[in-house]
Amino acid sequence: MNEGFLKYGIIFLFAFVAELIDGGIGMGYGVSLTSFLISIGIGTAISSASVHISEIFTTLSSGLSHFKMGNFEKKTFLYLAIPGMVGGSLGAYVVSRVQDFGFIRPFVSGILLLLGILIVIKFLSKKDFVEQEYKVPRIRRLVPLGFTAAFIDAIGGGGWGPIATPTLIASNTHPRKTIGSVNLAEFFVTLSISITFLLTLPNLDWSLIFPMIIGGIIAAPVSALLTKKLPIKMVGIAVGFLIILLSFRMILGALRPFL
Repeated sequence: MNEGFLKYGIIFLFAFVAELIDGGIGMGYGVSLTSFLISIGIGTAISSASVHISEIFTTLSSGLSHFKMGNFEKKTFLYLAIPGMVGGSLGAYVVSRVQDFGFIRPFVSGILLLLGILIVIKFLSKKDFVEQEYKVPRIRRLVPLGFTAAFIDAIGGGGWGPIATPTLIASNTHPRKTIGSVNLAEFFVTLSISITFLLTLPNLDWSLIFPMIIGGIIAAPVSALLTKKLPIKMVGIAVGFLIILLSFRMILGALRPFL
């Protein structure tokens, strides 16, 4: 009893911190929690499914909080969400059949590492930020980005935020509005992924999912407020550094068997 309580308590705290980071700078929840579940012996497909089902509630809470606080851009949200739902459903179906797509992570992490470095350099080199400097991304950029980020998110247990957020910010979009739009779009992507998992993976452990839901919902409004209050330059630099750290962690994990 005590051992189980401690396990679920740790999952709750991990979800709270992960959502605080994810909602605040647009990434980290799925990658962090999936890695944690895999590290305690949960299979890749079950881990990804459990995290995504919990994200139905956390992303809705986070996305609505960002929307209410003005961290939102309609075009970015719309043209990420629709192709993202298609890519996420396809990825969930594939991973439920193959069960393990861990080999793709080193390639993704290498791209993310370069994006993170570019973002940090960009925001460190600028002194002042005004609204007119930022661009709204084109549909032809948003559609493939949404599809790809959602597909990788489904097969890897995380990746929507780490791929979508830095890619957009690196192309000179507004950091706050990008983070909010990506978070709100993630709800619809997560919903489509979760429905696919529920239809293809009947043996889910709901005792793992409930602590993640509670921890994430509590953290979501706090993280949205932090995004609104923090200076834009600080948010941009934080996004870049988190991407660099996550990328290094994934690369080192992939190279560990060869070291």
